[in-house]
Amino acid sequence: MIKLEPNIEKASVQICCRCIYDERVNAITFDDEGVCNYCKQIDSLQNEYGTGIEKGNKGLEAIIQEVKKSGKGKKYDCVVGVSGGTDSSYMLYLALEWGLRPLAVHYDNTWNSAIATENIRKVLSALNVDLYTHVTDNKEADDIFKSFFKASVAEIEASTDLALAETMYRAASKYGVKYVFEGHSFITEGITPVGRNYFDGKYIKSIHKKYGTMPLKTYPLMTFSRFIYWAVFKRIKKIRPFWYIDYNKEEARAFLEKEYDWKYYGGHHLENRMTAFFHSYYMPKKFNTDFRNNTLSAKVRMGKMTREEAWKEYNLEPHLEEDLLEYFKKRLSLSNEEFDEIMNRPPKSWYEFPTYKKRFEKLRPLFFTLAKANLVPMSFYLKYCFPAKINK
Repeated sequence: MIKLEPNIEKASVQICCRCIYDERVNAITFDDEGVCNYCKQIDSLQNEYGTGIEKGNKGLEAIIQEVKKSGKGKKYDCVVGVSGGTDSSYMLYLALEWGLRPLAVHYDNTWNSAIATENIRKVLSALNVDLYTHVTDNKEADDIFKSFFKASVAEIEASTDLALAETMYRAASKYGVKYVFEGHSFITEGITPVGRNYFDGKYIKSIHKKYGTMPLKTYPLMTFSRFIYWAVFKRIKKIRPFWYIDYNKEEARAFLEKEYDWKYYGGHHLENRMTAFFHSYYMPKKFNTDFRNNTLSAKVRMGKMTREEAWKEYNLEPHLEEDLLEYFKKRLSLSNEEFDEIMNRPPKSWYEFPTYKKRFEKLRPLFFTLAKANLVPMSFYLKYCFPAKINK
């Protein structure tokens, strides 16, 4: 977002009195006391899942026993998505601590940082965990990224998130596993508003069809029918253990560094170079959107930062890797002139292209039932199954 006065008391926009979400955040509302609806959403989820208290611990323990029972006689009883980042690396360690037999699953969009690749190797080697990887052809991956860039939509990284989900489902199905573990925490990350953060298989296919130049042969596209197949017919459950327990990201990072010589990559979501471009340059420069407010607001809610400290940091320029822009241009065969021309085009939004969004909304009762049964993430239901209020 456009940076404002770093002194929170002098800022010219309304800011939540509990976090640093401000009036520019999509679909935000404030109650009479100045608390935003996203803080209330976190409170509601924390109460529902019993995060960090006996209710949550017992809930997760019951799930772990289900996983062990379901996995009897099988080589693996769960799959864990890994990226080389803090959350997924620590999740793998915890799975073993809980007595599970995880299969690590990685989707390689060919933009991994060297640090992330080495982190995955170190942790898996130390824990003696097998790895299932799907690697998309690098030219095909680049063609998808370039098509989103040319379309001037925000979700340039959407293909990676969806492909990882599809890859984890495929791995689980191949080995007869009924549980997928994801290292997401609404406490430490929040749930990103859907405004500039939408993706589904139809959206990816429609953008690529209009702006791409080569067929999708190796990319693991999750269509609506495949989504329903995995959730309803294969009954593969999505579990997010950090929603139940007291998870401290800083302690997890310190543990990984000490035990496995794991290396920090500089910031949340920066372990992949395309993701780093998205967070550090593309969204702030083209869409005046800075997703650091998610993590910073979470730290304020947890009492790890004051609102004043978080707001001041939020109004600093994001960290940008020295050669990242040149790497992006080279990978996507963009001249300086073409890159600048596309960056200066008027931004477009996901709702201007074909998506499954209306279908998700019509099937809201189905997805509520699936979310309560852990067959789709609750965050999917909350973000995708209600009419979107978009800031224009």
